[in-house]
Amino acid sequence: MKSKKQQLFLILAGIFLTNALLAEIIGVKIFSAEQTLGLAPANIPLFGDFVLDFNLTAGVVIWPVVFVTTDVINEYFGKKGVKTISFLTIGCICFAFLVIYTITLLPPAQFWLDVNSEGPEGANFNINYAFKTIFQQGLGIIIGSLVAFLIGQLLDVFVFQKLRKITGARFVWLRATGSTLISQFIDSFVVLGIAFYLLAPEGSKWSMPQLLSVGTINYIYKFGVAILLTPLIYLAHYLIDRFLGKELSEEMQQEASASSQGFW
Repeated sequence: MKSKKQQLFLILAGIFLTNALLAEIIGVKIFSAEQTLGLAPANIPLFGDFVLDFNLTAGVVIWPVVFVTTDVINEYFGKKGVKTISFLTIGCICFAFLVIYTITLLPPAQFWLDVNSEGPEGANFNINYAFKTIFQQGLGIIIGSLVAFLIGQLLDVFVFQKLRKITGARFVWLRATGSTLISQFIDSFVVLGIAFYLLAPEGSKWSMPQLLSVGTINYIYKFGVAILLTPLIYLAHYLIDRFLGKELSEEMQQEASASSQGFW
């Protein structure tokens, strides 16, 4: 029984950690959802003179998986499990970006610069500058993301356990979706505000309307995906219950609920 608990936690922790780290690394890219789907820009007037298009940070593509995994961990391991994996993830992300930042400071080999000195249309291209720009931009995002991540996790656990106290073992979709929607709302704006407004260099600082616009679109995306991923919560429960066995599964869920009565 102890071995199954450990295996389950390692699997969930691996899913959580991998997606969280990837989301941090790819979060520097802003992509157009309209062009991805072959549609024209929405050009919706919003927040003063700023026009709202469906532009999202690339990290949001997989970030809902992190929050869904949080809910599953919460269900079977309670707040202690979420707390453990949250701080482990923060440590791993900090280490990864410390390594990345150190790498950007290394002097580039001349042959590497020469081989990559020309862009696809023949224009001059400085690959070392591009490398540093992309990855050092991620340093602002990492600070914003870690702050947003901690706040989001705290809210997610708090709302999840409050809803669990009301619903008991029923309505998995309500506590999972409800906690995710509230925590992701905060996450969507905090990370952008810190990364692209407070800590951004003067020349690349976003305007407040732009920040609100992208944050709104990010949240709409997360809101929609959280709803669409609800069946995966039930699938995860089904697979985990089969793996653990009914008796152990119920025991773990009861222990998780009992140990989460106090908040962190």
